[in-house]
Amino acid sequence: MSQDLYDLLGVARDADGDAIKKAYRRLARQLHPDVNPDPESQEKFKQVSMAYEVLSDPQKRSAYDRGADPFGGGGQAGFGQGAGFSFTDIMDAFFGGGGQGGGQGRGPRPRVRRGQDALIRLEVDLADAAFGVTREIKVDTAVLCSTCHGDGAAPGSHPVPCETCRGQGEVAQVQRSFLGEIRTLRPCAACRGFGTIIPDPCRECSGDGRVRSRRSLTVKIPAGVDTGTRVQLTEQGEVGPGGGPAGDLYVEIHVAEHPTFRRHGNDLQCTVTVPMTAAALGTTITLPTLEADVVADPEEPTELETSFEIEVRPGTQSGTEQVLRGRGVPGLRGGRGDLVVTIAVETPGRLDARQEELLRELAALRGEEAPTGSVRPGTKSVFGRLRDAFNPH
Repeated sequence: MSQDLYDLLGVARDADGDAIKKAYRRLARQLHPDVNPDPESQEKFKQVSMAYEVLSDPQKRSAYDRGADPFGGGGQAGFGQGAGFSFTDIMDAFFGGGGQGGGQGRGPRPRVRRGQDALIRLEVDLADAAFGVTREIKVDTAVLCSTCHGDGAAPGSHPVPCETCRGQGEVAQVQRSFLGEIRTLRPCAACRGFGTIIPDPCRECSGDGRVRSRRSLTVKIPAGVDTGTRVQLTEQGEVGPGGGPAGDLYVEIHVAEHPTFRRHGNDLQCTVTVPMTAAALGTTITLPTLEADVVADPEEPTELETSFEIEVRPGTQSGTEQVLRGRGVPGLRGGRGDLVVTIAVETPGRLDARQEELLRELAALRGEEAPTGSVRPGTKSVFGRLRDAFNPH
């Protein structure tokens, strides 16, 4: 080739390997026959590929810098016939890497790899979610094989190098094209890319280095968790192939429904039903706290407040809310929500003769013998609003 190889790639003579590779990738994306079928571009692609073959090889580059013919006097005919131009270099140009490891670190893949993370779901009561609890759980995961200790080979034996790929984990396939001989590296089918073969696998784990087992773990649920919260247990997940490090175990919390309280974020809500007379005359109601669920024996002395009183004022209407500050659920990052108590007034459905007589007397005293509904000024009926919607003018 008469043209300078550095000029072909557009790099300086002191360019390092990364700069040379980057320049080749840029030109290959422009000139590759699959992208640009023009004959002139194909010829240019051959020259660029030949230049890269020389300058990416330290020995060939050194010989070229000393003035030697890198193609052994054969010009373009020598391209791809000596060491064989690797097709993975072309793949690098288009995909930013090739083979295993993105063009770097090609070779056998390791048998020892990190295990996968595991996920289990745990149901807890509302009080346990609010104040925290320690629970024992049972999990089924892959654990280290106690027979081969992760090696995968039967006791007294060891993995041996693969004879097919000579321990490289890859085999080369050579094809001829207009570029010459194109060498493609593929994982070795005999050893599945590991580079070694286990002639006598462990009978306990079948050569995997791990077995499945049920074990018990203790998990600490922090105060303030809610449905969907995940607690991470580091390195308590699946042991990896070949006895590799274990992944993490995630415990996903599901909070069970409570008979009294409903949770909305860090706030609690409950509804208290009172008779019509109590709402009219006023009363005091004693309610249990969420802490009452934590106390094992209500008769034993405790510092926790297990109940509290709320005052229903005379004339309280159904739907009235009372907000009790700081009686909700503790937050994961501190603080505590509120408790919202909604009063529902219950109207008696069945009355005996005496009760009906008394209510009629009360209605007479209040002038409510024949009550009629009233509409507040400025409000419209449903039909009125519909009529206005269809007749805006």
